Amino acid sequence: MDATFLYLRCLLFLFCLLSHMEAGAVDERQLLLKFKSTFENSSTNSILSTWNSSNPVCSFSGVACNGKKYVREVDLTDQNLSGFLVLDDICQLKFLEKLELRNNAFHPRLFPSEIFSLKNLTYLGLANCSLQGPVPKSIGNLSELTLLDLSYNNMVGEIPSEVGKLTKLWMLELYCNHLNGTLPFGLRNLTNLEYFDASKNLLEGNLSEFRFSKNIVSLHLYENNLSGEVPAEFGEFKKLVVLSLFKNMLTGPLPQKLGSWSKFVCADLSENFLTGTIPPDMCKMGTMTKLLFVQNKLSGEIPQNYAKCTTLKRFRVNNNLLYGVVPPGIWGLPNAEIIDIGSNRFEGPITSHIGKARTLALLFMSYNQLSGELPDEISKATSLVSIVLDNNRFSGRIPRSLGDLKHLGILFLQSNMFSASIPKSLGRCFLLSDVNMAHNLLSGEIPSSLGSLPSLNSLNLSNNQLSGQIPEKLASLMLLDLTHNRLTGVVPKTLSIAAYKSSISGNPGLCSMYMSSFPRCSPGSGLSKDVRIVIICFSVGSAILLVLLICALFLKKRKDEERTLKEESWELNSFHVLSFTQDEILDSIRQENLIGRGGSGNVYRVLLADGKELAVKHIRNTDPSGGKSKEFDAEVATLSSIRHINVVKLYCSITSEGSSFLVYEYLPNGNLWDRLHT
Repeated sequence: MDATFLYLRCLLFLFCLLSHMEAGAVDERQLLLKFKSTFENSSTNSILSTWNSSNPVCSFSGVACNGKKYVREVDLTDQNLSGFLVLDDICQLKFLEKLELRNNAFHPRLFPSEIFSLKNLTYLGLANCSLQGPVPKSIGNLSELTLLDLSYNNMVGEIPSEVGKLTKLWMLELYCNHLNGTLPFGLRNLTNLEYFDASKNLLEGNLSEFRFSKNIVSLHLYENNLSGEVPAEFGEFKKLVVLSLFKNMLTGPLPQKLGSWSKFVCADLSENFLTGTIPPDMCKMGTMTKLLFVQNKLSGEIPQNYAKCTTLKRFRVNNNLLYGVVPPGIWGLPNAEIIDIGSNRFEGPITSHIGKARTLALLFMSYNQLSGELPDEISKATSLVSIVLDNNRFSGRIPRSLGDLKHLGILFLQSNMFSASIPKSLGRCFLLSDVNMAHNLLSGEIPSSLGSLPSLNSLNLSNNQLSGQIPEKLASLMLLDLTHNRLTGVVPKTLSIAAYKSSISGNPGLCSMYMSSFPRCSPGSGLSKDVRIVIICFSVGSAILLVLLICALFLKKRKDEERTLKEESWELNSFHVLSFTQDEILDSIRQENLIGRGGSGNVYRVLLADGKELAVKHIRNTDPSGGKSKEFDAEVATLSSIRHINVVKLYCSITSEGSSFLVYEYLPNGNLWDRLHT
């Protein structure tokens, strides 16, 4: 009897326990379903379709349970949920440890007060949830938090000092808000904090609260109004690998031991007012990838250690007061993508080490005192896209080997002392879009191959000693400057329009049959012998008839062209938002809008109804099969994908079987180099 009674008691206890667990599960399911009902678009969301009364709560998508089948995590990241964020129901989940709702489209509201009842919460992610107002002081009640993410919201006011009560925090993310004031007293209490990011706010004051953050691994405070010095204690941090403080108002020297104790990865302190020298040992462990100290007041030489930093991908120290000879190994960093030392006081040559820089894309060294000849080995840096070395003291010939750089798009050599001739081999750089060799000592003829480059838009060869005739194909360029040289002969007919007058002045040896601003060429100048004989043989009457015939043929051709444009079937491919129509462009392809001619076609200036000006380049379809030319394909492929301030904007292409037009922004004065420095 006793054994039977004991068995019945155990059975009853087990039944009650199971009933209680099932009741708890049902309660949690109802809470989650009520939470779901607060979303405006819950019925169309694929993940929330699993949230229904027939499914166990632990099978809901985005929900994770603990060992006792109670809800431990809710993660609805990136679900484009909308509506007001109401947490009354979900905050009744007693075992909830992680709540992740970032990157949704909730309507703006304060940080929900219900959240502060979740005393067991360890992970709170509310990034990009349209939260507004201040960070509540009651955030300090969530003492179990290890991660708090409130980034990408509209939160204002100061960071409350109560954050200092969250002593278990491992990560604190507050970036991209409108927080102001100083970093709160109490941050020093967060001794477990490893990752802190409050970038892109309005914070001010100094960094003194981080003097005690010995376990910090990554510190991001860029784009604020912080001032004062970088604390000397940062040089003793054993775990720090990422320090990003750019665009603040920091002053004083950097700790010289910065980054020397850990596997340092990145230091970006650009656009401050820092002084002193570059810390020498940030790449001591051989792991650094980015050294960015742009636009400060740093002085001294580049430490020799960085010439051995083979992991470096970006080395940017431009706009400082640095001086001395660049360590040779810097030129040959094998993984470097950007080397930018412009606007300093560096001297000495570019060494042959540059041949080892196989991944180097951007080489910037303007406004220094660098000298010597460019080494032929530069052609081995086969990834080069931009070479910008203007305003230095380089001399000697321009290497013919530059023609081997198949990706080269920008070549700025102006304001140096280069001599000899322009290499014809540059005609093999099919992606060249902008070339500037002005203010050098270049001589010889202009290679006609430059005019055949399919992507070339701007060519500045002014203020040199170039001689010979102007290649006719240069008229296809949108920006051309050949002024102040020793060019001679007939101005090509394609350049004999008012738009090119200022592009070829300062060459006393030029003459023209069409431009009054130049001496008139002698009869027959620039014409072949056969043509001169035919002209002499004509009588005055025959000449008049010939002129009339030519005019008639011209008018007929013009009418045929206009009729053809209207009759052809066109395809428009846009690369930016357009404020004009296809018909506006085609209707403006008229003789009076012509501003340049070239071997590949004509360039027209188009004035839209809203006053905006465009440049339209006509490229003839030379493919025998009737398709677009290789020139057209190359230019579209290059300019539609490039988003760079020094490349003219390509709005769209308009194509048909017989014609192709490229529509650009119009730059009436100056050149692309001017735009680069605005």
